[in-house]
Amino acid sequence: MPPTMPQAPHKDDLDETWSFLESGINSVMHKLEEGVDMKHYMALYTAVHNFCTSQKAVASNQGLQAHRGAHLLGEELYKLLGEYLSRHLSEVHEKSLAHSEEALLAFYIREWTRYTTAAKYVNHLFSYLNRHWVKREIDEGKKNVYDVYTLHLVKWKDDFFENLHAKVMDAVLNLIEKQRNGETIEQSQIKSIVDSFVSLGLDENDSKKSTLEVYRHYFQRPFIDATRKYYENESRQFVAENSVVEYMKKAEARLEEEKARVGLYLHSDVTKSLTETCLDVLVTAHSTLLRDEFQILLDNERQDDLARMYRLLSRIKEGLDPLRSTFENHVRKAGLAAIEKVASEGENFEPKLYVDALLQVHTRYQNLVDEAFNGESEFVRSLDNACREFVNRNRICKSTTTKSPELLAKYTDSLLKKGSKAAEESELEEMLVQIMTVFKYIEDKDVFQKFYSKMLAKRLVHVSSVSDDAETSMISKLKEACGFEYTNKLQRMFQDIQISKDLNANYKVYQEKVLDDDDRRRMVDAHFQVLGTGMWPLNPPNTAFSAPPEVTKSAERFQKFYFDKHNGRKLTWLWQLCKGEVKANYIKNAKVPYTFQVSTFQMGILLLFNETDTLSYSDIQKATTLAPEVLDPNLAIFLKAKVLLAGPDGAKPEPTTTYNLNYNFKNKKVKVNLNIQIKSEQKVESDDTHKTIEEDRKLLLQSAIVRVMKSRKKMKHVQLVQEVIQQVKSRFPPKVPDIKKNIEALMEKDYIERLEGDEVSYIA
Repeated sequence: MPPTMPQAPHKDDLDETWSFLESGINSVMHKLEEGVDMKHYMALYTAVHNFCTSQKAVASNQGLQAHRGAHLLGEELYKLLGEYLSRHLSEVHEKSLAHSEEALLAFYIREWTRYTTAAKYVNHLFSYLNRHWVKREIDEGKKNVYDVYTLHLVKWKDDFFENLHAKVMDAVLNLIEKQRNGETIEQSQIKSIVDSFVSLGLDENDSKKSTLEVYRHYFQRPFIDATRKYYENESRQFVAENSVVEYMKKAEARLEEEKARVGLYLHSDVTKSLTETCLDVLVTAHSTLLRDEFQILLDNERQDDLARMYRLLSRIKEGLDPLRSTFENHVRKAGLAAIEKVASEGENFEPKLYVDALLQVHTRYQNLVDEAFNGESEFVRSLDNACREFVNRNRICKSTTTKSPELLAKYTDSLLKKGSKAAEESELEEMLVQIMTVFKYIEDKDVFQKFYSKMLAKRLVHVSSVSDDAETSMISKLKEACGFEYTNKLQRMFQDIQISKDLNANYKVYQEKVLDDDDRRRMVDAHFQVLGTGMWPLNPPNTAFSAPPEVTKSAERFQKFYFDKHNGRKLTWLWQLCKGEVKANYIKNAKVPYTFQVSTFQMGILLLFNETDTLSYSDIQKATTLAPEVLDPNLAIFLKAKVLLAGPDGAKPEPTTTYNLNYNFKNKKVKVNLNIQIKSEQKVESDDTHKTIEEDRKLLLQSAIVRVMKSRKKMKHVQLVQEVIQQVKSRFPPKVPDIKKNIEALMEKDYIERLEGDEVSYIA
């Protein structure tokens, strides 16, 4: 500011007033850095105020004329200011012509900063004009009238920016390209340019509001176009010279760079269009190339690269769809190949080998889905589809589709039996969780239930479970997967065992009361289990049997005790499930008597040798009344273990074949287990189980048909079939011919009837 202040103008003289104001505004526009003389500044403010109010005082009683006078004077002052700004910006533009590239950006930013700072001061000088004349003009709907600060911006845009924006943007884009090429640039310059473009966005309908139209049109659009062109050229060249994996790394790095660029110096509004453009050029344009590499990466288990491909393709529309079907097919083939390997071992492979093969494939690809594909639900579905396919339809399942649930049940049985290798509780629990993983994919869940139920029954009857906790844990898992009805009988079996424990405790008390000392000495130490017929999958013996007197006495005594407590009940002795231990006191040179663990049938045979050392086949058969198909394999076990020796007429069981007690029996173990299940029995048992499954399925289908018809009363035959499939598919996949056969069976029983037009009706 000059040291001497110009004389204040006459308040009614426009020329004087503007001359005074122009001198002051000029100082603000050009010499603001030298400081502001507050006295001069206030004089300028007063001059504007005085000029705008002078006509009001003169014409206070002239009504409308007074209003119009003030209106016109305000307009003159506003117009002169606009003209001044246009002249000023014309000079700035002339100076800009001497600059280019980064020097031009520095000039633009310097002038913009100086201009907008000055605009705030000038705006304050004209605040009276803003509050009255400008406000009134805007309120009356006058266009192209703004507050003084906004007028500065409008003039900058119209008189300077319009002439220079193309050169400025060229310089900005060159700078950004340098940075993309790895050079260090002055980022703050671009940030300042962006901010200035944003500030120039004005709402034509409301000067107080700002828009991003200027920024979007003059900055964002050319920036996006340049970005597209840059990455089209770079990616085309990079793909031609490098591997797909290297390209994915490059694309991922570029996407991260562009994301960071927004935070560094761009406006956040660009984020969406910048991301879409980069994805379109870097990913969508090369998506076929990426997908073609997917199978190679799967074959070589390149998890990091698969994850990179997933991240890239997941960001474009329908980018992952082809990968999911490729992945599903790959997992299915891997599963089938694993089972082929097991099948090549021969027919007598262990169930563990089969289940482990299924689990290894699932675990490998579950980890891949979790780690590489972020656990994405559609990839999980592809994995599930593939696993369901190879678990239920593979080489081992060719002969019967129910092989998988049968083998899974057998493996579960081996884990839950005493002697399981999974000694630690936590390890066993983990294995049960893995079993449920395979169980989830099994379609014939009723087959698993039937085999599991039979094997659980044996474990409970023979007290061979590894622990009650493990058994209840498995049942609760099955209940969670399939519901209460699926495990109802299994839980009732447990209850019967608990009730039997209490019953035996009471029986011991009873014996203490009724038996004398001699009876107690002769008494067999027995444990009885009373099992409900409807809950246990057990059959009566398939052979007659005359139990030895020692066993018969104990059985009769328990029976009397039981019938005294429960009148009207019937007990059926399941001799084929009974077992015990006998001491071999006859063996020479045995420091400790051997203990034979035997079935009750075997016990019946051995106890006959208490009376004699030699017995013929017919003697044994007559005494035990066992059927040959049971007697012969048990004698074969005794001969193999050398407990008995066959006579000179050979080991073939003929009526005259003789069997001698072996007084020189030797074994490494003191306890010798002779109670071994015969393979032929296992085969019969398995066949019987499959027969009961077929019967149960028939009943399940018929009950589902009746249930549907009872609720619907009348429906089309095709709809009935579909409804029944929906109802039973959680237990097994029903075949349409079987459903139709059972519909016919229910028609014969008059549960339903056929109507015209392929409809069926429920008969109440």
